[in-house]
Parts: sequence; structure tokens; C-alpha cells
Amino acid sequence: MDITVVIPLKNEAESLPELTQWIARVMQDNQFSYEVILVDDGSNDDSWSVINHIADADQRFKGIKFKRNYGKSAALNVAFRQAQGDVVITMDADLQDSPDEIPSLFKMVKEDGFDLVSGWKKKRFDNVITKNIPSKFFNAVTRKMSGIKLNDFNCGLKSYKNEVIKGIEVYGEMHRYIPVLAKWQGFTKIGEKEVEHRARKYGYSKFGWERFINGFLDLATIMFIGKFRKKPMQFFGLLGVFAFLIGFSTSAYLIISKLIDFDYSITTRPAFYISLTAMVIGTQLFLAGFISEMISRGAPDRNNYNIEKEIGFNN
Repeated sequence: MDITVVIPLKNEAESLPELTQWIARVMQDNQFSYEVILVDDGSNDDSWSVINHIADADQRFKGIKFKRNYGKSAALNVAFRQAQGDVVITMDADLQDSPDEIPSLFKMVKEDGFDLVSGWKKKRFDNVITKNIPSKFFNAVTRKMSGIKLNDFNCGLKSYKNEVIKGIEVYGEMHRYIPVLAKWQGFTKIGEKEVEHRARKYGYSKFGWERFINGFLDLATIMFIGKFRKKPMQFFGLLGVFAFLIGFSTSAYLIISKLIDFDYSITTRPAFYISLTAMVIGTQLFLAGFISEMISRGAPDRNNYNIEKEIGFNN
């Protein structure tokens, strides 16, 4: 199978018939073998009925229904497990992503050899204050922290090699950071393509301001996990030793001062309690690093570095 198209959605009953007809037309014009996986993320409109109707008419369209809203990351993760196409393309269901982009996204992965291609909505039709400006700031921070030179991490229109989506797990709000997750797994050939962004035709946006707060928290999480998951002692141990040394040095100073001047009171000074607190915190951080290191060493995927991509064997 050439292509799997993954479409997470919530309350998009109005746009689904037009979107699926458009996708089928593009696939037919380019003679692609394909499947389309529509994931209903807890819709309370007629989306699931529409999906069933579409799937009954064409078996290449498949539906997955969540009993409640779990979020876009969960919807993508479930669909990725089911995807069979050599190239997996994700897009939103609101008709703001154009299916006409599918052939070029497919070519960049299949023929040009990219592991992942992210769309870039250079010209947007969103609200400048609530979406465009925060999005630019978010992308700039993510670009700086991850080292991946993409202009639009949050674009829903992306294409992947099948092995990329099978090698990552998407959860929380991590769908924004799939390029980062892919990079940590050794898929470093990441490209970008300027794509058309269309004005919303039906419904309204399902995302609010909280997505930016959650997004930055998830970015901090993913950067920490990516850097220290295999070596947590380097983070917790370093902080622990630093805190303990500060407390120990302060305590040593107070003790020496007491030996020089017996009238010098240690326990009445704030520095005494600060030094004790620093040593306790330092010890706890060091132990946390030690325990995390033991857990990491016992993890079944502790050597999961895409070894097959790095090692060649001769017969």
C-alpha cells in the first residue's frame, strides 16, 4: 500500500463528506493504493454516523471511535499502530489542510528519501492575536531548544515513513513534537514543505489558550526525557552534589567560626538551617538520581537506539 492518511477529528460531521471525496479524487488521479483512517475523538455530533456511511461506501475508509475525548495525540497514536501504507500522511479534518498536497508530500518521502516532512503554513487565515503570534513564539522556542529547523511544528499536515511512526509513541500533547520524537529515535532527515492553508469553512477551532501552556510543559518534558532518560544520574546527581556541597561548606564555615570564638552561636543563625536544608535536599536529589539510574538500567528498551540503522552485517 502506498499511502495511509490519518485524520483525527472531533465534531467535524459537516466537513467529512467533502474532505473524503476530495482525498479519493486525488488518490484516483495519481493512481495511489491507499487507506484513510478517521479517528473520532469523542465527538458529540453526527461525525461517527458520517464515518460509518463513508466506510460502508468505500472500504478503503476506516473508522476508529473513542468513547470520550482523549486528545489529538491519543488519536494519532492509535491510528499509527494500524497504519499499513509505506508513507503515512496526517491532516486535520476541518478542510484547512488541502489533500492536493498529498502527491508532493508522498514524493518527498518515497523518492527524495526524507524520514519526515512537515508542512509550513506560511500564509495563514487564523486570528493574528490568538493563533498567529503565539504560534510564531512557540515555534521559535521549539526550534531553539530542539535544534530542528522547522518553521511550523504544529502543522497537522505531515508525511512520514511508516517505520518512523511505528518507532515513536505519541501521548499527552506530544503531537506537536513528533519531529523531536523522531529525531531522538535516529530519524534525522527531516524536511519541510510550504503548504496551502485554507480558511475554515465549517465549525470552529477546538483548541484554546491552554494548548500553549500544555505545549510548553510537554516541550520541557520531552527535552528532559530525550537528554536524560538513559542517564538520569547526570541530572539529579549533579544537582544533588551541588546542593550538598553548598550546605556542607556553609556548615564547615560555621563550625570553624565556633572553634575560633566559643561565644559564637551557630544555632541562632539562619545560615545554620539553610546549610542543613541544602544538605538534606542534596542527599535526596542524589538518591533520586541513583534510584532513577537503577530503573533505567532495568528498562527493556535501555539499548533502543535504532541499532539496525547503525550496524551493518556481512554474510
